[in-house]
Amino acid sequence: MELKELVAAQRNYFNEGLTRSIALRREMLRRLKKGLDRHEEALLAALEQDLGKSRFEAYETELAVVRGELSLAWKHAERWGQPRRARTPLFLSPASSKIYWEPYGTVLILAPWNYPVQLTLVPLISAIAAGCTAIVKPSAYTPRTSAAVAALISDVFDPALAAVVEGGRAENTALLEEKFDFIFFTGSAGVGRVVMAAAAKHLTPVALELGGKSPVIVAPDADLDLAARRIVWGKFLNAGQTCVAPDHLWVREDARDFFVEKLKKQIVKCYGENPLASPDLGRIVNEKHFDRLQALTRHGTVAFGGGGDRAALKIEPTVLVDVSEDDPVMGEEIFGPILPVLTYTDIDDLIAHLQTKPRPLALYTFTRNKWMAKKISDALPFGGGCVNDTVLHLANGNLPFGGVGESGMGVCHGEAGFRTFSHQKSILRKFGPEVPLRYPPHKGKGLGLLKKLM
Repeated sequence: MELKELVAAQRNYFNEGLTRSIALRREMLRRLKKGLDRHEEALLAALEQDLGKSRFEAYETELAVVRGELSLAWKHAERWGQPRRARTPLFLSPASSKIYWEPYGTVLILAPWNYPVQLTLVPLISAIAAGCTAIVKPSAYTPRTSAAVAALISDVFDPALAAVVEGGRAENTALLEEKFDFIFFTGSAGVGRVVMAAAAKHLTPVALELGGKSPVIVAPDADLDLAARRIVWGKFLNAGQTCVAPDHLWVREDARDFFVEKLKKQIVKCYGENPLASPDLGRIVNEKHFDRLQALTRHGTVAFGGGGDRAALKIEPTVLVDVSEDDPVMGEEIFGPILPVLTYTDIDDLIAHLQTKPRPLALYTFTRNKWMAKKISDALPFGGGCVNDTVLHLANGNLPFGGVGESGMGVCHGEAGFRTFSHQKSILRKFGPEVPLRYPPHKGKGLGLLKKLM
């Protein structure tokens, strides 16, 4: 089916009103769950081929998250879709006011390559739960997973309800030329600007899940062993190719070398003495990104790692010290297994410094002090984060997930995702006797009475 025909077919399907039925939406979610069961092996194999993900990591970070979203949406879609009463002012009485959650219509979901199952299917689940029809565009950087996701969706859905368009930049451009009712994009800030500009031509609303340089603050009172273990896990998950991965960390100057030793110990514990041979260390997505990441290690001092295998597209978990904020590694989102360690002397000065930086997608604080955790989270704007852990907030479907400022706009997951793909339609229903006060002519009517009523 040609692209324009596909968009038209989905719009016609939506206009027929079939997706207004909560029962239909829940049935579609049930079918997707069954389809996920049938296609699980193919998806796991594709993730291993494209990104070198072990079956454990692929299930933990991709399929388990999707299954959690499915369960949440199937269970609560009916409640989420219930109209909400709103108070009606006295001067409008007798009347009732309600807010209805109306699906946007035909939506476009542009998915990234780093979590190509999770970040394709989670927004699709929200769109289906909200009553939208959806065209999904997976990333061409992970072709096997793109094909596996396309096979799953075509197996489960009528293309008039949900369909996949595969391909590269030409297909992205063609899709963005079409008029959609909503666009959900996950990817880089640079491409996000392109998507937003294209959407502006049709005044199409967008949700942009972007990224940024997400910092870790290790407070002076932190449990350093715990911090090292959890930072290493969150940073090197998926070879660092995670939008909410710790990008760099700040540790008090007099504790730096001591903490770096703890980081090294945890890396060896997770990936062995030869991390490039570890089945638990994922691959870099392609040679372009491999070369970019290797160039970033040439600034500062490599305290651990630094090696790579271009043929295997693997880079050792790498810790950098003596890094300046003017170095290239601090000038862009790293999105790879490189962890710069920077130092501070006073936590208040560090907070003031970070307030001048772009707002990150995530921020992580390690401290034993609740007051310190609150002080940092209150002072610094960021999309979301954790105290005494990393990344895990993303796994809670009950927490809205999204960025702020340059790290994105709009949220997904659970009820928040349902709302993202819904328009709040407000309706006031009049009943009872007529009140003629509002109608002209107004001569002789008391302005004082009008002021009191309104």
